[in-house]
Amino acid sequence: MYALTNCTLYTGHQILTDRALLIEGSRIVEIVPQAHLLPDWTINQTIDQTIDLAGNSVAPGFIDLQLNGCGGVMFNDCITAATLETMHYTNLKSGTTSFLPTLITTSDHEMQVALELVRHYRQHHPHRVLGLHLEGPYLNPKRKGIHNESYIRPPDRTMLQHIAEYGRETVKLVTLAPEQAQPDEIRLLTEAGIVVSGGHTDATYEQAIAGFEAGVSMVTHLFNAMTPWLGRSPGMVGAVFSRGDIYAGIIADGFHVHYESIRLAHCILQDRLILVTDATPPVGTNMPAFWIGGQEVFYQNGKCVSADGTLGGSALTLIEAVANCVRYVGIPLPEALRMATLYPARAIGVDNILGQIAPGYVANLVIFDANFQIQGLVQAGQYTADCASVLSNCS
Repeated sequence: MYALTNCTLYTGHQILTDRALLIEGSRIVEIVPQAHLLPDWTINQTIDQTIDLAGNSVAPGFIDLQLNGCGGVMFNDCITAATLETMHYTNLKSGTTSFLPTLITTSDHEMQVALELVRHYRQHHPHRVLGLHLEGPYLNPKRKGIHNESYIRPPDRTMLQHIAEYGRETVKLVTLAPEQAQPDEIRLLTEAGIVVSGGHTDATYEQAIAGFEAGVSMVTHLFNAMTPWLGRSPGMVGAVFSRGDIYAGIIADGFHVHYESIRLAHCILQDRLILVTDATPPVGTNMPAFWIGGQEVFYQNGKCVSADGTLGGSALTLIEAVANCVRYVGIPLPEALRMATLYPARAIGVDNILGQIAPGYVANLVIFDANFQIQGLVQAGQYTADCASVLSNCS
């Protein structure tokens, strides 16, 4: 057992100072007054090490529900354990300890490879990769964005049944256009415990509501690749805002969505607005270009865009998204942190073990300073102040 001291704890529900966070193995044991670590207290006899965090902040490790790639790799390009390892290790440098590798629109064969890979990988690392996010192929080609239109197709019941058989332990999230799917096709997935998200959709307000009634419980990158909210046609955005039970991912990089739109969305959705990165290979690298959906995408001035001006994912990290929400949107830090931790954990049903700092929870933590610079992390109970060190410890 060891103790983290001299820090501010953002637990997901409280802001605590003058507390010590006790960790043993891969789990959080207890939060106690720091005074309890004095030599004359019995608890001090069970602690092997005390780590002074020099006044830095500690939050649950970030959870990214939409990660296409990072560290120079793209999940679609190389669906292997080595790719997942690179994505994980790159994530750690910016405080993301758990993620959903996101496979965008592709063939049934590639989907099968991804399903089997994630099933096997999670047997060894269940709290790194929380499951697969299939973003497509059952999208509306009118809102395809950067996705390869040649692979976009109507839902196939046989393949949907196959995905459902893998269940929520392998597949956490499927993004589809609800107007392209029948209600029973959506229910086939949700009854297996898989979260269905509306995205890349040209749905009318009425079609969006019908999708929600069938079981769609989330939308993918709110405002992007969906019908907007207009006075005479509320569209998918208006449908989301009209409900009190729909989560929404949002990309807070300043390119995908205007910061005032994020502020408005947060005012309406509150604890159902989730920060996602939609990250791509340039994150953690200096690469100038990459391929996605059959198109070359150029990374310039923090923006990922194809030759025709289509956004191709982002180069965002979740610590940057949190900082942007605090600095440019005006969201208080504790809430911005919840948008990257507690709320995504709730959305995919893992908030009983992740997304909070509490006894019994997995000890995945991010440590950062007042300038949102990562100063250390805890991954499955292993503390490090050096990203290079944690990479070897976690391998």
